[in-house]
Amino acid sequence: MNQDLGNTLDRATVTEAIVSARSCPVSALVSAGLELRTFVSEECGATGFSTGTATFAPGSVLPCHFHEFSEAVTVVEGRARVFLEGRMYRLGPRDCVHVPAGLAHRVENDDAEKTLVAHWAMATASPTRTLVARTFPVEDRDFGFPSAMDPETIVRHDGGTIYELADNAFFCDLFARRLGAEGICGGYGRFLPGASLPCHIHDFDESITIVKGAAVCLVQGRQYELSDCDTAFIPRGLPHRFLNRSGGEMAMIWVYAGSEPDRRIVHAEYCTGELPWPGAKLAQEQQS
Repeated sequence: MNQDLGNTLDRATVTEAIVSARSCPVSALVSAGLELRTFVSEECGATGFSTGTATFAPGSVLPCHFHEFSEAVTVVEGRARVFLEGRMYRLGPRDCVHVPAGLAHRVENDDAEKTLVAHWAMATASPTRTLVARTFPVEDRDFGFPSAMDPETIVRHDGGTIYELADNAFFCDLFARRLGAEGICGGYGRFLPGASLPCHIHDFDESITIVKGAAVCLVQGRQYELSDCDTAFIPRGLPHRFLNRSGGEMAMIWVYAGSEPDRRIVHAEYCTGELPWPGAKLAQEQQS
């Protein structure tokens, strides 16, 4: 069955939430021309992480601020300038910067005519930002990389390690413990027409944002269609899979509330609903 996009908020039933990016409200105004949206957070039952997008009109800025937790920012479309205590980097589509806790930073739209859309992920279910009034001398790193002494990490779309997670489904990890992140990990997944992932579960809550094309999401017998930054929240231990049934490419940004990726394959019938879900522990026993 197909279900309309909406939010499922009852964490006690350990159910998924599907968030329509087109109807997601804009957070309180931070600066002119900037729209902040939160897709996954404690409001939909998530624990340990949150995700959303920041949409920048030409010339708009997210002022200098810091967080008390890890953050990863991935450019979806447009170009960004990111300042990290004075070190300035330019980021293009699919480039990602990890910002450690306590590091002051600001983000600007680097294009005078086009909109910048960035996906953010934080290692907290209650996203907050603390503004910083201090100014820093600017060191222009352009499209370069941090030095060994710098706390931030940058993974660029043309330099990340790509692996084929399933036939014609290509993934690249953008942030994780091994890349400096604490409490979150995530990356970019690219699905050619007809590609899909097998039915699986995680030991962490997960957020999946569709940033290109259209995806079909199966969760324990329920089917959803997502596109245009629509986001699925999948609680830990719930069987799910994503498929590209379209004639074009589909892509996603996925985030776990854990420091390294973890996936466990289960029977496909758990995702289609042909088999009742026995719970993660019983499924693990059946796979052993």
